[in-house]
Amino acid sequence: MSTAGAYLRLVRAGWILVREGVVAALPGEHLSGMPRLGWRVAKLLSRRRAGRRDRPERLSIAVDRLGPSYVKLGQFLATRPDVVGNEMAYDLATLQDRLETFPEAQARAAIEESLGAPVDALYRTFGKPVAAASIAQVHRAETVRDGEIETVAVKVIRPGVRRRFHNDLESFFLASRLQERFIASARRLRPVEVTQTLAQTTRIEMDLRLEAAAISELHENTKDDPGFRVPWVDWQRTGRDVLTLQWIDGIKMSDVEGLRAAGHDLEQLATTLIQSFLRHTLRDGFFHADMHPGNLFVEPDGTIVAVDFGIMGRIGKKERRFLAEILYGFITRDFRRVAEVHFEAGYVPAHHDVAAFAQALRAIGEPIHGQSAETISMARLLTLLFEVTELFDMQTRPELLLLQKTMVVVEGVSRTLDPHFNMWRAAEPVVSNWIKANLGPRGLVADAGDGLNALIALLRQAPELAARTERLAREIEATADRGLRLDLETVQAIGRAEARHTRLGRVALWLIAATLLAILWQHL
Repeated sequence: MSTAGAYLRLVRAGWILVREGVVAALPGEHLSGMPRLGWRVAKLLSRRRAGRRDRPERLSIAVDRLGPSYVKLGQFLATRPDVVGNEMAYDLATLQDRLETFPEAQARAAIEESLGAPVDALYRTFGKPVAAASIAQVHRAETVRDGEIETVAVKVIRPGVRRRFHNDLESFFLASRLQERFIASARRLRPVEVTQTLAQTTRIEMDLRLEAAAISELHENTKDDPGFRVPWVDWQRTGRDVLTLQWIDGIKMSDVEGLRAAGHDLEQLATTLIQSFLRHTLRDGFFHADMHPGNLFVEPDGTIVAVDFGIMGRIGKKERRFLAEILYGFITRDFRRVAEVHFEAGYVPAHHDVAAFAQALRAIGEPIHGQSAETISMARLLTLLFEVTELFDMQTRPELLLLQKTMVVVEGVSRTLDPHFNMWRAAEPVVSNWIKANLGPRGLVADAGDGLNALIALLRQAPELAARTERLAREIEATADRGLRLDLETVQAIGRAEARHTRLGRVALWLIAATLLAILWQHL
């Protein structure tokens, strides 16, 4: 796709956001100069009926017009409040990923191409689509498994969706590069890196074998967990474009009245949900990162079953220790220890003062201890923590932000089930058990074992590392003697590429200018 095409797609997206009142709904009173002028012009150009809608509804309408790529962009940015702000992240989290279904014949063709066999040979029955999203749609079917008839859900990739996402991602990369170039304050947020993460996430999500692997891993991790489980995957009927897994019959956790009418213990469900999430996070370092109530079902025996594993979170041992220690430190009011944990993890630069950082953390922790346990929000605590650490130059940690966002959702679901839910009492057994196992004597033994294994691995690589070091030293010495030289062909190629880039940039800018003039002319 050409740079000019990316510019035009970007202009179209901006125009739709302006017309649907999304830009006008952003807080602009504090702006000055050209940004404030642009915000005021956006308010004038927005549709009249847009003014009667709240911001989430405006966002939803605009995203529906822009297409499935922007639904995914919105959902992804909802996990990055550091980029879009907490209020906008909350609004983006409400976006619904629901599209019209595509014909069953196309779904059958995709299955047969991916699995190399006729649908009727793969499935005992294959029904019409029951749900559709931006990337795939789901059919209900039946298979024979271990001699028994099993109902399964068959997820099929939407035709042409990869090409559509590829084109729109070009526009996203263009917008992020412009942001880094012209908006100095945005460089700290590394927008190009954020877009690269989005691109990688969508590539993974569009290969259903990788989602199947995530389901399988979580299924294995949780097979002995009380009150929580994950559906099994039918690997024989799973490929790049199709995923077959166990069909779940249960009540959605969003249907609180339905759960109450079925006789479920809502307080116990809230406790099981938060403990399961913390167990996956601390014990396994691998968690479902899209646990909104529409993705959680409750079976007749009270077991919670999660579905839709397109967004998963993974944190390493260091991040798990960091999370456990800061939670425990805030509970015990050991703010000095919480500060030290940040420095030990390398999250806060060493030139800052530990005591000053501990003082800032006390400003978060002390008000919490003045509240009743039922009103203390662990998710809110993490949100405040990230706001304070920004003052001390803490670099953005996407994995921790995804964890915090998921905790906000999970805690919200738990409080919907039980308005008086005591987050700390429910979390304490999981957190304290993890701390005893990993920060006590057993943890020291495990760390010593990990260190010994790392040392053995390093010793095995020592001969190769020595050889590489010797080669590098010779090359540096040779470069110092001769200097760094470019041959004529390389220099000419660089010149041609730079000239071509400049011409394309000028053409694209003229196209944008012409488009904007045409738009403004229509409204004069």
